[in-house]
Amino acid sequence: MTVDRWTQLVRHQVGLGRLLPLGGPRDGAWITEEAAGAVLRRAAADGAPGVRLGALRIALADPRDVPEPVVPAPPSALPPGPLRVTADFAATAVEPLPTAASRLRLVLAEAATERLGLAVTEIDLRATDLLEPELPEPDLLEPAAPAGGAPQPPPAREPVGTDGAAVTEAALAVPGVLRLTGSLGGPGRAVHIEEHAGAAALPRRHIRVELATDATHRAVDVARQVRAAVRDALPDHPTVAVLVTAVD
Repeated sequence: MTVDRWTQLVRHQVGLGRLLPLGGPRDGAWITEEAAGAVLRRAAADGAPGVRLGALRIALADPRDVPEPVVPAPPSALPPGPLRVTADFAATAVEPLPTAASRLRLVLAEAATERLGLAVTEIDLRATDLLEPELPEPDLLEPAAPAGGAPQPPPAREPVGTDGAAVTEAALAVPGVLRLTGSLGGPGRAVHIEEHAGAAALPRRHIRVELATDATHRAVDVARQVRAAVRDALPDHPTVAVLVTAVD
C-alpha cells in the first residue's frame, strides 16, 4: 500500500467517529458516528426551518452502566447503552431560542429513533449564534461542487472463499442493504471472519459485515435482518455483528 493510500485510509477511519450501538445489547449492531450524524443533520435541515445545526457529537449517556453485547463488538466500538446527543445550533430571532431548541430537539429525537434505531435518552443543545431571516434565493445556476471533499470509504473487495461469497450474497439480498463497504479491517474488506472462544471455551466463528443502508429503511431493522440472513447462510451458524457505515 502506498503512503498516500495509507494516509487516505487513516483519514477515513478517523472521520468515522465513534462506533455507536444500534438498538440494544441483543441486536449486535453498530453504526458509525459519521453516518448517524449525517442522518440527524438531514432531518434537522428538513424538519427545523430557521435552525442551523453546528457541531454534533453522540456518546454514551452513562458509560458506567452498560450491558455486554450478545456478540463480539467491532474494534473500539461503544458498548450498548443509552446515548446522549450534544449539539450546537444557530437560529433566527423570529422565535425565542428555547422554542427553536425544543423544535430541534424533537426533530433529532424522532430521527434517531425512527430512522436509525439509536437509544437516545438525552439531547443537550447549545445556542451559539443568531441567523438572519432567510431570503428567497435568486434563480441562478447551481455552483459546481468544490474539488476534494470528505474522504470516501474504500470500495469493498470481492470476498475470498465460498463462505465470504455466501455472506455477501445473503447480506445483499436483505431489503434496505445498498452495498457492502470496507472501513475497519484493512482496505476494502467488508466481510470479516474470525474465531472467538464460546461460552464453553470452544472456538466459534464470528462474522462482522460492514454495509450501507437505504435511508427509507430503519437502520436497526436492516441490521437485524442481515444478522439472521448471514447466520442462516452458513452451516455452522456463526455469531454475526453488523456495522452500518453509511445511510444513503
